Amino acid sequence: MNQFLRNMSATQQVGALFLIVFGILIAISAWNFISLLRERREDEEGTARLAELRYFAGLLRSSWAMVLVFWVGWASGEGVATFLFALISFFALREFITLSPTRRGDHRSLVLAFFVVLPVQFWLVGTKHFDLFTVFIPVYVFLAIPVVSALADDPQRFLERNAKLQWGIMVCVYGMSHVPALLLLDFKINNYAGKSAFLVFFLVFVVQTCMIVQHVAARRMKRAPHAPHVSQSFNWASWGIGVAVASFLGGLLSGITPFKPAQALAMAIIACVAGSMGHLVMKALKRDRGIRNWGKQGMPGVTGASGLLDRVDALCFAAPIFFHSVRWYFGV
Repeated sequence: MNQFLRNMSATQQVGALFLIVFGILIAISAWNFISLLRERREDEEGTARLAELRYFAGLLRSSWAMVLVFWVGWASGEGVATFLFALISFFALREFITLSPTRRGDHRSLVLAFFVVLPVQFWLVGTKHFDLFTVFIPVYVFLAIPVVSALADDPQRFLERNAKLQWGIMVCVYGMSHVPALLLLDFKINNYAGKSAFLVFFLVFVVQTCMIVQHVAARRMKRAPHAPHVSQSFNWASWGIGVAVASFLGGLLSGITPFKPAQALAMAIIACVAGSMGHLVMKALKRDRGIRNWGKQGMPGVTGASGLLDRVDALCFAAPIFFHSVRWYFGV
C-alpha cells in the first residue's frame, strides 16, 4: 500500500487524501443522522442526548464547510484558491463589522479596509511577496486607518472605533490570508514539491480536531468552566485533552508533511494552542457584543451562512503562527 501511494503523483496523492476525508465525513454524518432519527425518548436523558447529537451535527457542518472550501481551492488552482479565501475573508470581515457599532466618520476607513486593504493583502499573497504581506497590515495599515479616521473629523470614541476595525482586519483579513499562503510555499525538499495542500490539510485537521475533542470532553466531564463569563465549555482539563489528542494525531500524520514525527507533533501543538486560544478570544468578543454567535441564533447570518466567522475563527488565529513557524524552520 505504501509503495502504491509513493508511486502516485503529488496531485493523485492529494486527490486520494480528499476522497478519504470525504468518506470519513460521510460515514460520521450518516451515523449522526441515524442517531437523531432513533432518539425518541422524551425524558430528561433523551432530551440531553438529542441536544448533544444536534450540537455534534453543528460541528460536523463546520467540518464539511471547511473541507469543501479547501477542496474547491485545491482543485481550482492557486489563483482561484487565493481568490476564494479572499472572498471568505470579505464575508467574515463584513460579519464582524456589521455586529459592531459604527459611525458616519468610520465610512472612509471601512471603504479602505474592504476595497483596498483586503485585495492588496491577498494580491501580495498571490504574487508571493511574503516579506511584505507579513508586515503590510500590522505596520502600514494600522498606521493608515487612524489617519483616515482623523481626517473624517469625528473624535467621539475614536480609540474604540479604530481598535475595533483594526482588530477585525487583523483576524478576518490578516489571519485568513495565511491559509492560501501555505499553498504557495516552495519547499527545497525534493519529494515535497506540489504537496503544500497536505500542509493546509494538516493545519485544518489538527485545529478542527482539537476544537471538537475539547468541546466533547467538556460536555462529558462537566467540570466548572475556567472563564464562565466568556465560555461555559472551556476548562483546562478538556482543553488539555483536546490539544493532546489533536497533537498526537498530528504526529501520526507526519508522513504527509515535510516534518519528522517529533516536528509534526510540535507543529500540531503550536497550531492547536493558537487556534483554541483564538477561539476563546473570539468568544470574549461575542460576549462583549451580547451575541451567542456571529450569525444570529436561528436566523441567517450577515453572510447568509449563519455564523461564517464562528467556523473559521480558530483557523484565523492558528494560520499566521503556523505559517511563520513553518517558514522560519524550513527557510522558505
